Amino acid sequence: MIPGNSGNHPSFKRSFLIALQGFRIAFETERNIKVMLCGAAFAVVMGLALRIDALSWACVLICCGTVLAAELLNTAIETVVDLVSPEFHPLAGRAKDIAAAASWTICFIAALVALIVYGRALLILAGWNI
Repeated sequence: MIPGNSGNHPSFKRSFLIALQGFRIAFETERNIKVMLCGAAFAVVMGLALRIDALSWACVLICCGTVLAAELLNTAIETVVDLVSPEFHPLAGRAKDIAAAASWTICFIAALVALIVYGRALLILAGWNI
């Protein structure tokens, strides 16, 4: 929809389908989305195997969702930059690098959360009373 245009907005159902289409396109074309989804699946399997508590599940799921969202936003930013600057430009490269750094930062923090959550669960399984 063009800003200022008073045309009809898509229905809620149509908006949802458009979002699913965007996810499908990202999944089919972006390697990192597949890597992040595998990481999320691994995190869920580890949570099930270690029988983490509800608060730990909340942390793991929030991290998984945030990592996926960051990677999708990174992909969207890179796509727009490629559209508006098909030839190399230092500012275009800077924008893409910063978007990638944001995604990496979220992944790093999620890994730290995983160390805390799964490390605690392993210690509890080993009989340590934490």
